[in-house]
Amino acid sequence: MIEPFQTTFAVPMTCDSCVKDISNALIEVEGIKKVEANLENQLVFVEGTAPPSSIVSAIQGTGRDAILRGSGSTDSSAVCILETHSSTVQNNIRGLARIVQVSSSKTIFDLTINGLGPGRYCITVRETGDISQGAESTGGIWDSLKSKVLGSGPQPVKEPRGNFGYMKVTDKGLGHVFIERQLAVWEIIGRSMVVSKTEEGPFSKEDPDTLVGVIARSAGVWDNDKTVCSCSGKNVWQERQEQVGKGMV
Repeated sequence: MIEPFQTTFAVPMTCDSCVKDISNALIEVEGIKKVEANLENQLVFVEGTAPPSSIVSAIQGTGRDAILRGSGSTDSSAVCILETHSSTVQNNIRGLARIVQVSSSKTIFDLTINGLGPGRYCITVRETGDISQGAESTGGIWDSLKSKVLGSGPQPVKEPRGNFGYMKVTDKGLGHVFIERQLAVWEIIGRSMVVSKTEEGPFSKEDPDTLVGVIARSAGVWDNDKTVCSCSGKNVWQERQEQVGKGMV
């Protein structure tokens, strides 16, 4: 069961009517317990158990956009843009994972997929962030001394912490899963995430239904709002427009 957590979103607001519209829309979303909007800082604070993707969709329903900005502290959020490396695909970006640390050792993953073939897919975090050859070059499933222990028998099975379970993709190519894991965001920054039909492969760089991406730190609530990447120099809304243009919401 998901425990209530707090998340913060950057939202363009110009007046008190904006605040009212957004607050009224969000309080109707299942799982949301509390909403606070700060007009001066263009931030909306939400408390509850609703997935961040549901919150973004509700805000978009008011005619505005929203970007997840973390849970209120530096280094509390990350993002992973998932893409296929197949040369036969025109729009290679097929997925987006929003990642937010909500306590000292608990992190939630809100994963949305758009464009894969129907079926059940494995979600794994890999040892390295090398995606030069797609999933083939990412290494094994991430593990550590804190591996999850499954069962209580005389020989309990240890499952890698990087095994995040499964998600179902519909006949329309859509998939969504909301995952809670006992880990801190800093443990997975720079590693890669793979969405694939099998956990261990063999993977093919040309498989359009195998997705891979590097888990990257995203700007926190109190970080520099003007620039999210010193390499590109893009601000949060420029990054957002690129993602929407590629099919991500």
